[in-house]
Amino acid sequence: MSGGDLRRIAFIGIGNMGWPMAARLLEAGFEVVAFDAAPDRAARFSQEVGGTAAGDAASAVRGADAVITILPTSKHVGQALEAVGDALSPGALVIEMSSGVPTATQGFARSLAEKGVAMIDAPVSGGVPRAKTGELAIMLGGEAEAVRRADPVLRAMGTTLTHVGGIGAGQAMKALNNLMGAAGFLIGIEALLIGQRFGLDPAVMVDVLNASTGMNNSTQKKFKQFVLSRRFDAGFGLDLMAKDVSVALEVGRETNTPTPFAALCRELWVSAQGLLGPGQDHTAMAQFSERLAGETLGGGNRA
Repeated sequence: MSGGDLRRIAFIGIGNMGWPMAARLLEAGFEVVAFDAAPDRAARFSQEVGGTAAGDAASAVRGADAVITILPTSKHVGQALEAVGDALSPGALVIEMSSGVPTATQGFARSLAEKGVAMIDAPVSGGVPRAKTGELAIMLGGEAEAVRRADPVLRAMGTTLTHVGGIGAGQAMKALNNLMGAAGFLIGIEALLIGQRFGLDPAVMVDVLNASTGMNNSTQKKFKQFVLSRRFDAGFGLDLMAKDVSVALEVGRETNTPTPFAALCRELWVSAQGLLGPGQDHTAMAQFSERLAGETLGGGNRA
C-alpha cells in the first residue's frame, strides 16, 4: 500500500485520460472507487481493471480520503461537486485534474474550505500514451501542505510534478502550455503545406525539422503519427484544445496582457471547431488548414 494518509480515492471521470490514470492508482496500491456520468463506464472499468464502481458521485466520495476530478470543463466539475453534496468528509482533499478555468476553481476551493475540505488543482500534460505509463507532467496549484499530502497519489500518475503557485495556478499554466502547443501545431502544418507546394516531401520535412530549430512537440509526436498517417486519433479532442486556448486568452484578459497572436490562434481553432464539427481529434485541425490551402498533406491530393 502507498504511503501517506490518502488511501481511498474517489475518481470522478473515467474518460480517455481518467481510465489509464485510475488504473495507475490501482497498480500503485490505492483503493479506487470510480464514477463516470457515461452509463456503465465505471462498471466496465471495475470489471476490466479493478476497483469499485459507484452509481453516483455522492456514493463515490463517501468515506474517501481524496477525490480526483478529471472532466471536460469547469462546468462539469461544478455539477459533480454539487452532486456530491455533503458526502465529502471534513479533512478530505479534492484534486482537480481537469483543464479548467482558474477563477472557477478558485471559487470551488472557497466553497469547499467552508466545509473543511481542501482543494488543489493538478492538470496534466502528456496525453493518453503518458497516462498509460504513469509519466504525465502535472502542474500544481494550491497550498503547500495540501500539495504535499497529494504527492504520493500524484506520483502514481506522473513523473514531473511542479508546484507553480496558489489555487488555479496549475490550470493557468496548463492553458498557457496548450496555447503554445496549439500555436506550434498550426504553424507547423502551414510550413508543411508551403513545403509540399514547393515540391518538398512532408515526411522528409518533419525529419529535418526534428533535427533543426523548428522542432516542437507536434513535429516530434503528431505530424507523422497522426496527420501524415491520416489517423487523426491522438486521443485529445479538438473541442478541448479550443477550450484550453480560450482559457489562456481569458487569463490574458484578466491580467491585462496584450495577446494579438494568441487571439488569432484561438480564432483559427474555434473556426475549425465549427467547420469540422464536434467529436474531432485535435490533430484533425490539419484538415482545416488543408481546406484553406486546397491541398492534402502526403500524396499531393487536393483537399
